[in-house]
Amino acid sequence: MVIVFIRIFIIFLGGLVGWVMPSLLGVEDTYARLLWPVMGLAGGILVVGIESVVTRRASALIPPVVMGLILGLAMAQIFSFVPELVTKRVTQITLEVRETANNVMRAALFGFFSYVGIVMLMRAQPMFRFITPFLDFIRRQVKTPKPLVLDTSVIIDGRISDICDTGLIDNPVVIPKFVLQELQDIADSPDKLKRGRGRRGLEVLNRLQRNEYLDIEINDSIVPSVGGVDNKLVRLTNRLDGKLVTNDFNLSKIAQLQGVRVVNVNDLAGALKPVVLPGEEIALRIVKEGEEAGQGVGYLDDGTMVVVEKAREKVGEEVRVLVTSVFQTSAGKMLFGRPKED
Repeated sequence: MVIVFIRIFIIFLGGLVGWVMPSLLGVEDTYARLLWPVMGLAGGILVVGIESVVTRRASALIPPVVMGLILGLAMAQIFSFVPELVTKRVTQITLEVRETANNVMRAALFGFFSYVGIVMLMRAQPMFRFITPFLDFIRRQVKTPKPLVLDTSVIIDGRISDICDTGLIDNPVVIPKFVLQELQDIADSPDKLKRGRGRRGLEVLNRLQRNEYLDIEINDSIVPSVGGVDNKLVRLTNRLDGKLVTNDFNLSKIAQLQGVRVVNVNDLAGALKPVVLPGEEIALRIVKEGEEAGQGVGYLDDGTMVVVEKAREKVGEEVRVLVTSVFQTSAGKMLFGRPKED
């Protein structure tokens, strides 16, 4: 919603600039004065259109460009008296030539100061970090979906990408820059296993960025490094008033102790497992022998283990099983049953 308001403001600003420019440039023609606002609106629409299709990193440059343009136009207006002052000293030219020279110099003045304003704000972008707490406070007051801050483990895990592909999530997804750096360090590790996990995480990030319905933000906010990456994640999530998405049990508990809301992907996967009640009948392939005499073991599609009595001799076969009891443990859920024919 905030992005929509910003885009409307940019279009309105383009029309306003087009309305003011003829007066600043001394344009007297009626048709020209009507054409300028139309051109301004068209320019604003063009900027919004470009912002919606370019990469997010490039679109992040649009706010400083627009602000720099406004600053440059204001500076040019302050010095708009200079062309007239210069041409008044030249007495050998006609009034028509003087007016043309004034318009040309004003246009050059506006172009020069617009360029200077844009460059100044582009180079001063790191200075905007000092107002980040204020912007975060404003964001908290606006009723918008809470951002989801991803940690390294959940990116490497990869299931978050599958969840996003379902269209269930419409919250902004925030990837801290220090998490991106950690993934890169893991991908460059001399250890083959770590290197594979890091590269998998980078592939998951690329997949997330290709999701056109997902709002991805690479957050480069400066967070104190005390306590390592986990502490940075908790502080950043708290600052953004968001939710921390992880599958790290210890990080979940630390975040919850500090009042940060946590979405644990493992808990989410457990909540989505189909509910099987005692007395229900299921089709199951017995894959191995159980620990007790006569038992066989099989697994549901979601990985839930099923212990079947009197099924040791049916390893490799698919049988109809009648569920007799459900046992919930800290590691997950176990089902007990017996072959239906018994």
